[in-house]
Amino acid sequence: MRIAVTGSTGLIGTALVRSLTADGHQVVRLVRRAPAAPEEARWDPAGGEVDTGRLEGCDAVVNLAAAGVGDKRWTEAYKRQIRDSRVLGTGTLARAVAGLTRPPRVLVCGTAVGYYGDTGDRKVDEDAPPGDGFLAGVCREWEAAAAPAEQAGIRTVQARTGLVVARGGGAWGRLFPIFKAGLGGRLGSGRQYWSFIALDDHVAALRHLIDTASLSGPVNLTAPEPVTNREVTAAMGRVLHRPTLATVPAPVLTAVLGEFSQDVLGSQRVVPRELLRSGFAFAHPGIESAIRSALRDPA
Repeated sequence: MRIAVTGSTGLIGTALVRSLTADGHQVVRLVRRAPAAPEEARWDPAGGEVDTGRLEGCDAVVNLAAAGVGDKRWTEAYKRQIRDSRVLGTGTLARAVAGLTRPPRVLVCGTAVGYYGDTGDRKVDEDAPPGDGFLAGVCREWEAAAAPAEQAGIRTVQARTGLVVARGGGAWGRLFPIFKAGLGGRLGSGRQYWSFIALDDHVAALRHLIDTASLSGPVNLTAPEPVTNREVTAAMGRVLHRPTLATVPAPVLTAVLGEFSQDVLGSQRVVPRELLRSGFAFAHPGIESAIRSALRDPA
């Protein structure tokens, strides 16, 4: 297959491109600079421009481009960047593929379980309504921006991603050095649920979304059983053989992270109903297995 990928240099994009090319698929990587290799194509997500000639005839397009929610403190300017990188980029790509003479069979848009807001102890699946808060609002706009592709008859999947367990980036990329140093511990009360997924499983799930014609609309990319932050802390200690006595009180997190602390301390108990219904098999359904898998992955 010929597959176009945005965000190909990020944590998930790098792993997905590696997996696809290893299996002999041709990957077109959309980049925001001048292309430096034959497999690259130029796009300007904010400016609404895409090299549509390179998208013609692609079997699938996977959109993973987005500014990291935890990369910087949430000033108003950075919140605009978080929102615009998702909404403007998705809209640009959706309009581009909708206008192709030979459009892709599927557009997979990476979104997030932040769509559901704080769910507390309540399990939620793809039928749950959107939640409240900044990230939930961004996710609603993010998903709505893909409408042009769906209206053009392209199968469109919203991959609502949980916390990816990996050494190379994301939340866990920051956790591993802290826990290896013996400084890890629970955040706040530790009772908040974390909906996680191993990087290997995330890549396999994205490929499953590409290949499975029956899947469209929102699909949760999370392990079958979310765990609490307290359980994550214990599992990290067991796998890394380090103490986990430290705690970070909620007021400290608020002082350090500002508004983003509300999401760190919030609880999301999200389950992957649609993935399981479609026959997807998790290689690492449990948190310890996911952590051990991350230690084996390239950093």
